[in-house]
Amino acid sequence: MAKVLVLYYSSYGHIEAMAQAVAEGAKSAGAEVDIKRVPETAPAEVVKAAGFRFNPDHPEAQPDDLKNYDAIVIGVPTRYGNMSSQMQSFWDRTGPLWATGALVGKVGGAFSSTATQHGGNEETLFGAIRVLLHHGLMIVGLPYAFQGQMRMDEIVGGSPYGATTISGGDGSRMPSATELDGARFQGKHIAEVAAKVVA
Repeated sequence: MAKVLVLYYSSYGHIEAMAQAVAEGAKSAGAEVDIKRVPETAPAEVVKAAGFRFNPDHPEAQPDDLKNYDAIVIGVPTRYGNMSSQMQSFWDRTGPLWATGALVGKVGGAFSSTATQHGGNEETLFGAIRVLLHHGLMIVGLPYAFQGQMRMDEIVGGSPYGATTISGGDGSRMPSATELDGARFQGKHIAEVAAKVVA
C-alpha cells in the first residue's frame, strides 16, 4: 500500500475541494492518504480583510513530513501565472531534503486553479512540477484516458499535466463535477503508480 500526501494551499476553498477529490481518488486505489496544508504567510490583517479560510481538519505540513510518503501531490492556486507565494515559501524550506536526496524516487503530481480559462493553470502546473523534478520525483499527470477534460459542451479545466479548475474572476465558481472527477482520476492514477514503485 502506498502512502500519499496531498499538500495544498487554498485561500477560498477551490483548491481545498480539489484536494479532497484527489484524496478520494487515491484512497479508492487502496492508498493511505493524508491531506495537509502549507502555512499561511500573508499578514493576519490581509487574511481577515480578504476573507481567506482554512480547514482546521487539515494540519499544517512541515518540510520534514515529506520524506514519510511514497507520493506527493501538490495543489496550488495560480497567482499571475505562478504558484502562490505560500506554496513557494514552503518548498523554499526544503533545502535539507534536497541536499540529502530524501525525495528522490518518489512519485509526484500537481493540480491547480485559476480565475479564467487562460489565466495560467498550465504554467502553474509547470512551476510545481519543476520543483518536484528538482527533488527527483517521478511526475504523473492527468492522461487523456480521463476524457472529461476534452468536453466541448461546457467550460472545464484539465490538462495532461494535472487536474485544474476555473474559479471565475470573482471566485464564485467552485470546481465542477467534471473537474472533481479529473482530480479523483489523477489521485487514483498517482496512487496506483506509487504502489507499483513501492512494490
